[in-house]
Amino acid sequence: MNKPNILIINPDQMRADALHHLGNEAAHKPVFDALAEEGVSFRNAFCQNPVCVPSRCSFMTGLNLHTKGHRTMSFLQHPEEENLFSDLKAAGYYTVSSTRGDLMGGQFKKYHKKLIDQYLMFSRVKTPATLVKSGRGEKGSDTFFSFFDGLIPENKNGREIRNVDDLCIDSAVRFIKKRPAERPFFLFVGLNFPHPPYQIEKKYYDLIDETKLQPRIPTISDCDGKPKMETGLRDALSVSGWDEDRLRELRRTYLAMCAKVDAQAGRLIAALKSEGIYDDTAIIVLSDHGDYTGDYGIAEKCQNCFPDCLTNVPLIIKPPAGVAADSGVNDNLAELTDLCATVYDLAGIKCERQSFSESLLPCIKDNNAPHRDFVFCEGGRLNGETHCSESNNILSEEDIYAPRLLLQSKEDGTHTKAAMIRSKDYKYVLRLYEKDEFYVLSEGERVNRIEDAAYQPMIQELKQ
Repeated sequence: MNKPNILIINPDQMRADALHHLGNEAAHKPVFDALAEEGVSFRNAFCQNPVCVPSRCSFMTGLNLHTKGHRTMSFLQHPEEENLFSDLKAAGYYTVSSTRGDLMGGQFKKYHKKLIDQYLMFSRVKTPATLVKSGRGEKGSDTFFSFFDGLIPENKNGREIRNVDDLCIDSAVRFIKKRPAERPFFLFVGLNFPHPPYQIEKKYYDLIDETKLQPRIPTISDCDGKPKMETGLRDALSVSGWDEDRLRELRRTYLAMCAKVDAQAGRLIAALKSEGIYDDTAIIVLSDHGDYTGDYGIAEKCQNCFPDCLTNVPLIIKPPAGVAADSGVNDNLAELTDLCATVYDLAGIKCERQSFSESLLPCIKDNNAPHRDFVFCEGGRLNGETHCSESNNILSEEDIYAPRLLLQSKEDGTHTKAAMIRSKDYKYVLRLYEKDEFYVLSEGERVNRIEDAAYQPMIQELKQ
């Protein structure tokens, strides 16, 4: 069999429970639902860090992020590091990437030509991206650090509102139509949505039925045993003081942003079908991490906390024709590190370098095939590791990320180094300078049972 094309669609900050086929009746995801019906959607897929750069460095290499020091947003890949791009290019693939990668520093330097043959560029566009004014509210208000901007105002000239993601999809569609026919392609489409600010056009907002929104996880004041970072964000962002109507609007807006991502994916799939290469293409949808979206009274994300809303992410794999799929939802635990080995198996190539990746192809072919017993996630720093606090990234006290970065710069253990191990039934989080966490997942993650005598044997097993 000829090598299949590989298309990866990588929305930023999409949580798994934003998918309709995984049980969210308010979500509007017909394209992703159809891919899951044809391929396999992994309900229990987890990232290895809950912010962008470390997660992407991990899943693009198959390595846990600490292995080569990709521990924060500031530590991107180096030219000598191998990843999916270099491995697939060595195997004869024509490699193409969006400029939204959060993977490599200095993306347009010549040395990246050894990794990427072509970047998706936005030149010669007929309709440029529209700059939309922020709706964050006045300084000192309870919306100033909330990331919530609401509906995008109607465009007075009647043009469709177009963001950078729309231009990226335009460029990807052009590539599919003008691709070099003599080589299979690896096309990585990294999108900004649904990364906050939470803001969306009305036509997508109207697709979300507010009456079907899932219940929000209560604010931390109604929970027990949470870490300093989460309680600090609860207070600093002011979202916890909102009434439920306002929080529902935030969550509806987030799901509407996800609906737009789904529509953009539909454009890519339509292009593959119009070119007659849909069956020859493996399509993979995954996000780098999730989003609080009002859960626990918090918006956005943080770097050393591991609730499922941040760590459980979409992972949908539609294999090429000729690879049988036991289609639908698979309940196996999976890590995003598994992306590499799965792609190599689908492409029929052998990768010699070391990684922690385990191919999901057996699970794609047989829903009953075993995979992982545990998944892992990590983040944070030691006190004194100021190079990992990222406080130098604060542009001003009005920077939307200032509250989070100030919390990360504290030397009181707020940004403590921490690691999560999760089975299907339990989650244990080891925290160096704070109380550890242990959750019985059938109960949710509201109550930290780390001191519950009944669970000490399981806690010690997971800790070891």
